[in-house]
Amino acid sequence: MPELEFGLDTFGDVPEDDSGALVSHAAAIRQVVDEAVLAEQVGVDVIALGEHHRPEYSISTPETVLAGIATRTSRIRLASGVTVLSSDDPVRVFQRFATVDAMSNGRAEVILGRGSFTESFPLFGYDLSDYDVLFEEKIELFAKLLDEKPVTWSGTKRAPLDNADVFPKTESGRLTTWVGVGGSPQSVVRTARYGLPLMLAIIGGQPGRFAPYIDLYRRAAAQFGTTAYPVGMHSPGFIADTDEEAKEIYWPHYRIMRDRIGALRGWPPIRRAEFDAEVEQGSLYIGSPETVARRIARAVSTLGVGRFDLIYTAGAQPISARLRAVELYGTKVVPMVRDILAG
Repeated sequence: MPELEFGLDTFGDVPEDDSGALVSHAAAIRQVVDEAVLAEQVGVDVIALGEHHRPEYSISTPETVLAGIATRTSRIRLASGVTVLSSDDPVRVFQRFATVDAMSNGRAEVILGRGSFTESFPLFGYDLSDYDVLFEEKIELFAKLLDEKPVTWSGTKRAPLDNADVFPKTESGRLTTWVGVGGSPQSVVRTARYGLPLMLAIIGGQPGRFAPYIDLYRRAAAQFGTTAYPVGMHSPGFIADTDEEAKEIYWPHYRIMRDRIGALRGWPPIRRAEFDAEVEQGSLYIGSPETVARRIARAVSTLGVGRFDLIYTAGAQPISARLRAVELYGTKVVPMVRDILAG
């Protein structure tokens, strides 16, 4: 069994500085690079950057920021989390990540997703009524591109390709590619059909409820004759020196972000009791290193996953607190989880 891997995820949430003022988008991007450098120093395996097109977030092109991180690191793997393939071009996505792979000596990974946010669709001229067919066609093309051979392909939402060769090639001959899934059985089966690793976005409720999806992935891969890779999961959380400090740093900014998004989706405002219940029993991994490590170990053991990524930003948590969270994750939480699971 491969050793359990640990990652950190962020969308480049715009943080507060020491005076309590929001920094610029440019400063927020530079801050993510600094946090990725620290993550490598404290032993984290992967940094994953998500794509968003909203004012709260600074990262709209994960691979551009990953290329910057590549120049300041030597070991940590560089992933998107996720790249919204539906509103992008598969050829360009492949080319950009193959370029990051070159700059980082083979450390690039792309996690493809349909996108739980929809701002990119009108921004790039796509019709939301084509949400499903866009992803289905584009992942089919992307899977062909991964063979790094001339591609012939046709669909309904993109110009066809006839024996088209795409550059640059990767040195390994294969770009590491995952599919991020939020809970659709059809998406799980599709991932297995293409023989790609599965990354589960578990952002609410008890992690154990996702066990059937992992079982479905393995059964589908067996039926398709493809490889069932170790499954990954990513969930939100935050770490401080004590449970109370972690919750008090995280809650006010999380509430603002959650209610802003909720207003667009018809959700009622979140109550503190709901937040506390999610921290105690659900998929918010918030607290001291000991508390977070115990809860991650329980989730990993329940689901049998091979990788756990912590989404360590949610709103405008202060820069100093974010840096401390990254430090504690690598130096305290990860070793504790390994010890608990080895016991």
